[in-house]
Amino acid sequence: MVSRMQKLDVSDDKAIRMTIESASGHARNFVPHAASAQACIKASKSDAQMGLSRLEAEARLEAHGPNEISSAQQSNIIQLMARQFSSGLILVLIGAAAVSASVGYIGDAATILAIVLVNAILGGVQEWRAANSLAALKKFLSPRAAVVREGVTQDIDAREIVEGDLIRLKTGDRVPADLRLIHPTGLTIEEAILTGESSATSKQTKPVASNAPLSERTNLAFMGTTVVAGHATGIATSTGMRTELGRIAALTEDLGDTKTPLEIKLQTLGKQLGIAAIAIAIGLTALGVLTGRPWFEMLMTGVSLAVAAVPEGLPAVITITLALGVMTMARKKALLRNLQAAEALGAVDVICTDKTGTLTRNEMLVTDVWLAAGALKVEGNGYAPSGNFIDSNDQPVLPSAREDLQALLHVAMSCNNAEVIEDPDGSWRKVGEATEAALMTLAQKGGLSTRQHLPAVEELPFSSARKRMTVVVENETGKATALVKGAPEVILERTTHVRIGKDIVAIDDDIRAQATQAFTAFANAGKRTLALASRNLDTGMPDDLEDVEQGLTLLGVVGILDAPRIEVAAALADARKAGIKVVMITGDAGETAAAIASQIGLAGTTVVTGPHLDTMTDAELRAAIASDAIFARVAPEHKVRIVEVLQALNQRIAMTGDGVNDAPALKRADVGIAMGIRGTDVARDASDIVLADDNFATIIAAIREGRRQYQNIVKFVCYLLSSNTAEVIAIGLAIIVGGPLIFLPVQILWMNLVTDGPTALALGTEPEDKTVMASPPRPSAEPILTRARLTLVASAAAYMSAATLVVFWLSQTKNPTDLAYAQTMAFTTMILLEKVNVLNFRRFQSDAGLGVTSLNQNRWLAIAIAGTIALQLLAIYAPPLQSALHTVPLNGSDWLIILAAAVPVLAVGQATKLWISSRN
Repeated sequence: MVSRMQKLDVSDDKAIRMTIESASGHARNFVPHAASAQACIKASKSDAQMGLSRLEAEARLEAHGPNEISSAQQSNIIQLMARQFSSGLILVLIGAAAVSASVGYIGDAATILAIVLVNAILGGVQEWRAANSLAALKKFLSPRAAVVREGVTQDIDAREIVEGDLIRLKTGDRVPADLRLIHPTGLTIEEAILTGESSATSKQTKPVASNAPLSERTNLAFMGTTVVAGHATGIATSTGMRTELGRIAALTEDLGDTKTPLEIKLQTLGKQLGIAAIAIAIGLTALGVLTGRPWFEMLMTGVSLAVAAVPEGLPAVITITLALGVMTMARKKALLRNLQAAEALGAVDVICTDKTGTLTRNEMLVTDVWLAAGALKVEGNGYAPSGNFIDSNDQPVLPSAREDLQALLHVAMSCNNAEVIEDPDGSWRKVGEATEAALMTLAQKGGLSTRQHLPAVEELPFSSARKRMTVVVENETGKATALVKGAPEVILERTTHVRIGKDIVAIDDDIRAQATQAFTAFANAGKRTLALASRNLDTGMPDDLEDVEQGLTLLGVVGILDAPRIEVAAALADARKAGIKVVMITGDAGETAAAIASQIGLAGTTVVTGPHLDTMTDAELRAAIASDAIFARVAPEHKVRIVEVLQALNQRIAMTGDGVNDAPALKRADVGIAMGIRGTDVARDASDIVLADDNFATIIAAIREGRRQYQNIVKFVCYLLSSNTAEVIAIGLAIIVGGPLIFLPVQILWMNLVTDGPTALALGTEPEDKTVMASPPRPSAEPILTRARLTLVASAAAYMSAATLVVFWLSQTKNPTDLAYAQTMAFTTMILLEKVNVLNFRRFQSDAGLGVTSLNQNRWLAIAIAGTIALQLLAIYAPPLQSALHTVPLNGSDWLIILAAAVPVLAVGQATKLWISSRN
């Protein structure tokens, strides 16, 4: 009965390893779920009726602090901006700006610093928008709580709760601290965000084993979880960071952020370019001085070489390209919390995915009804009360024509405390426990109206010990009926009759065997099973209400499924084609996880549970993962361990999740992916990517986009390096042979920032290759500049430098006294060579053509090439730019020479690709 309290469980105090922190501050070990409720109250120096005194509560609050999750120290704006200047490329650029300024090139220095500043602002904005996951954990604290102090129930700020406080819970409350339950009445709590369980947990008071996993500590209520039914009183055993939620917060805080593969490789590239730039500048400057050239002229030359060696536009181009990728992914329902997330996702080898809410809908759905007269399938999705009943001949059944089905549906509706509600947007949601909501939906699919829900005059609540729930209702004539639902094996023990069609007959062994076979088949398919029964109380209410649960008439058995998402099977198939391994890691039961895995086509049948995982060595765990094991009943630290074991094998890991329990693994993984609709704030803020539609297929779309982004970054990095290498070779050779500077520093900056930058950025918008999802993830050790790519870069650079030097030499021969003319010819030749050369880097394959015929597929690249050539025309013919860049006008014959030098670079690129292909 809802008004009757259960007796306290009492156990021998000597068997209890526990106490609680007292006001004196002395801490002792404590296992509340292994202790009796009475012993827990005693150890906490509290009282089951009066609670704590006001003075004692104040003393404990003063001694141990407020009931809140601590936040990690936030970086101030100065620290955040300082981090943006830590990469090798940025430091080299700052150095180049300083040297440029020191020798009088203030404009050049200002241009370089402007690029650096823009890059820092873009990166800083992304960091600033990424909220700290620990701050989000605070949102899971109830702002108010009902606490008994000095015998009076008070509504207080949840921060003021202390260990030993007596807390009252009711339906809809968020649990404000970890509690040892004392008087639970029909209490069920939704713990999916903490344990991963797909269904609410029924609570009781008896002690459980000290090593019981979190999901089996049924005498505890955990901070941050939600009461979906019933009410209870509990003693606060842990507050703040000492709670299970706090433990996860501490675990999340201890994990550092993982750098993406792109960040690591760009840092390496930046260091290599910086060392090369400094070495080239120092070497050639020293060579010039030793051969008798003025030191100032050679210092200026050294600066020119340093500037030429470093692609100044690269950081900005990468940042803008990734920012465009963020916009692209947002349109595809994947929200990126940092710029590198999509590229990092494109490199993953393994996706560790949660089950509940990720592979499944996190919506309980009745899919099967067994009746003694025949089994029925039930169609529909979610909690929407629409869907047909289908018989064994695949024919629709009219529910109103089946009296046996109607009887079952009436029990499903009235032995129920949940509701299903339609929102204004047409979607349906549950209010109450998910399994009961599924039964309410079933009843409405069968044509029953919520007006037919009969109020209970008595109720025996569901508990994990009883495994059944009973309500007594009265019809309009005043006759009482007991309506019962519960575990099929429990209900069958109390059954004496069965309904077959219109008739109620004595149950026999054959019917019992059929019912047992039905619910066993449901369970093996990963479904939750419930039997429904009733009893007419024609002789009145018995003295002991539990006697109403004897002599029952079995109405049927239902199978309830947290159904897989429709699109998951296809998404998993795409992942396999792309060489990506998918590992299921869930807090749910092993049988359920295995059944879902089978339905969606996930490889593997072996189930490894959390307790078993605790006993495994890393080698055994690696073997289990290799054999496609499914991990069930896992704790947060188990998820982190699995990720770390895989990372130790140089595997790049993406972790999906939606609950508080997923946050540490989301942060530790190379890419954390949180669910946006069902996900908690904690999971979203600990992740790199949030799926706005909670759709597993969106992950595959994000991987596709990430691979495209990486391919394009490689393309424009190689393109920019070929351009800069050509500039360095041309300048260096001119110095070695004793000639004048072929380019001025300001002209080099014009090439690198004004003309190369937009072209490289347009190259970053290239559409994906057809094979982007047909190849395995790139090796983690693969550099951006592979041998084949370096060969293409070197061949293109060699031709461009040689062609430019020839044009420069011819120009000097034509006008020996006009150095500005020769420099303008070389300057323009190099720019046109670079615009033609960009077509070589659209594809690295030899069979991809010359890159010209498919230029219509990337209109931005065509616009960039045309636009930068137009800018160069202004640089040559517009007087203000002539003065700034030290150029002179060119005539028609000059342009014919430049075009003749530029066009053959396409043939050089194609020949190099063919040679590379022939050697592979």
